[in-house]
Amino acid sequence: MPPPDTASRTLTGWGRTAPSAARIVRPGSVAEAVAAVRDCGPRGGIPRGLGRAYGDAAQNAGGTVWDMTGLDRVLSVDAEAGVVVCEAGVSLHRLMRVLLPLGWFVPVTPGTRYVTVGGAIGADIHGKNHHVAGSFSRHVRSLELLTADGEVRTAAPGSDLFTATCGGMGLTGVILSASVQLLPVRTSLMTVDTERARDLDDAMARLDAEDHRYRYSVAWVDLLARGRTLGRAVLTRGDHAPPGALSPRARRDPLAFRPAQLPPAPRHLPRGLLNRHSVALFNALWYRTAPRRRTGELRRLAPFFHPLDGLPYWNRVYGRGGFVQYQFVVPYGQEDALRRIVLRIADRRCPSFLAVLKRFGAADPGWLSFPAPGWTLALDVPAGLPGLGGFLDELDERVASAGGRVYLAKDSRLRPDLLAAMYPRLPDFRALRAELDPRGVFTSDLARRLGIAHRPGR
Repeated sequence: MPPPDTASRTLTGWGRTAPSAARIVRPGSVAEAVAAVRDCGPRGGIPRGLGRAYGDAAQNAGGTVWDMTGLDRVLSVDAEAGVVVCEAGVSLHRLMRVLLPLGWFVPVTPGTRYVTVGGAIGADIHGKNHHVAGSFSRHVRSLELLTADGEVRTAAPGSDLFTATCGGMGLTGVILSASVQLLPVRTSLMTVDTERARDLDDAMARLDAEDHRYRYSVAWVDLLARGRTLGRAVLTRGDHAPPGALSPRARRDPLAFRPAQLPPAPRHLPRGLLNRHSVALFNALWYRTAPRRRTGELRRLAPFFHPLDGLPYWNRVYGRGGFVQYQFVVPYGQEDALRRIVLRIADRRCPSFLAVLKRFGAADPGWLSFPAPGWTLALDVPAGLPGLGGFLDELDERVASAGGRVYLAKDSRLRPDLLAAMYPRLPDFRALRAELDPRGVFTSDLARRLGIAHRPGR
């Protein structure tokens, strides 16, 4: 079968930085995907979902990008066992619409539901429940992978192929479908506790002491606060609400899922809209208007898990220059390193209004999976901030010295010399890739930039 129709297009990640042009191929069946891989061309190819990786992981300058959203069928749902089998292009949003009426929820969701199942596995996404549930791949029972030789292989937990693919950023092959174990829920509402922490130490102490009581836990951090209020935070923690917590009206349709949506953000916004002054004002208002302590509040799923999804194309708020999302983890016992990094960010006056602190649980098996036991902080800053590259290089070195790592699904500028220190199983990943893909069919801008996977003769 010939490959499907193609077109050339300039792509970026969700951060809208580092654009590159590639030939886009959108297969609509497994046979078309096989044909597309066999016809990828001399610059290789990389699969792409809904484009929510922040950096250049799903780009391939001068080569091919396979748009996997054409493989978007839910193949089966076992409503008794709570297992869904679906193609890789199905979004978590679609799964929620299909599964919630049946009393099931996705086991892990990041800050957006507009990611595909293939992307969730390839980036091994994590959510507010990592301390109890781990990353997405921990709930994958098996997956179908199209490898460089054009063969479709089944990969199961415990195999090297599965371990390399989960978190492997699409560099082992094209995920075609997966079987995923789901989480039982009785309502589509959340019971939420909110409280303020006076500084970073207070926030960490509360998270450390109380996270075991909650399935979901996260802290928004004010990275512009300094002095005695350094790292002040608003903690939001909760679990799926039981039917008895709902109002009589809500009990009529306890599993309703109707996320609200605002009009899209304007395509063009004034340059410099987000600066240290506007963000400092926003952060101060957010902190001061948050309750000192409130328990048992009922919230709908979408505002709790995906507040930014309510504003389509919210990434435009940063202007044409885009933004950099930076996320790292440092091990438990390295709290001083985290404090020094937060102090450095505050002193640098980085205008970040989306800064999130969480605790990770046990490490996930993927050789390039990001989560590891420790503290993870994610922040975003306008890409045009003067001196940003050198400043983030400095943070990278602090993170690596503390035994931590940065998240490849959000990266667009890490120095390659730090990669092996951050990901000690990188040699195993490269060795398996060399065996599976000796011609270097699967590659990306990220892979070339970091030297993850060299293409022979290039």
